[in-house]
Amino acid sequence: MARTVWDSSVGKKAVMAVSGIIMLLYLVVHMIGNLKIFFGPGEFNHYAHWLRTLGEPFMHYEWTLWLIRVVLVAAVVAHAVSAYQLSRRDLRARPSKYVHQKARASYATRTMRWGGVILGLFIVWHLLDLTTGTVHAGGFQEGHPYQNVVDTFSTWYGNVVYIVAVLALGLHVRHGFFSAAQTLGAGSRTRNRALRAVADVLALLLTAGFVAVPVGVMTGVVS
Repeated sequence: MARTVWDSSVGKKAVMAVSGIIMLLYLVVHMIGNLKIFFGPGEFNHYAHWLRTLGEPFMHYEWTLWLIRVVLVAAVVAHAVSAYQLSRRDLRARPSKYVHQKARASYATRTMRWGGVILGLFIVWHLLDLTTGTVHAGGFQEGHPYQNVVDTFSTWYGNVVYIVAVLALGLHVRHGFFSAAQTLGAGSRTRNRALRAVADVLALLLTAGFVAVPVGVMTGVVS
């Protein structure tokens, strides 16, 4: 049954919807955690340490954090694979352009694919920058996330990469949330307007919340 569902376009869209919602929930929590940087290094570093002790003593040190990471990786892979396979099916179903052009889609719709690629590349860069320290500028300090974040956003390219990715994220969420609601059967003629409004608000809040951190460093509010 699982293979039958996965092989169908409807099944792949459902996988995309569920995995997208998992990632969206994580992004909301992650954004709230990021905003703790405005309360100073003590508060932010304590929050980062708390993440590693989450679930203790039942869970061992960092076990809960690694469990969250595994779920997120699975969601990202499922989302990306589903999107790629659906895209290939669309191209095979209609290899040539329509004679009559369809109504122009929204900017978010037309950039979903490129937005997904940008976000995928950003995730890799973000992990290498602030998790492993491989591409970190200024000397990565294990156990000092506040200073690491300040170092990253003290460089012009760190700000450009991050802000471009966040803008792509906002467009992706705006379209993706509404599409996921339709796929999971939450949409209707009476609810669609409310769902679009929720999608707009979520996209706006996430964009503003994430961009606030590099802007805070650039303006000296976080230093």
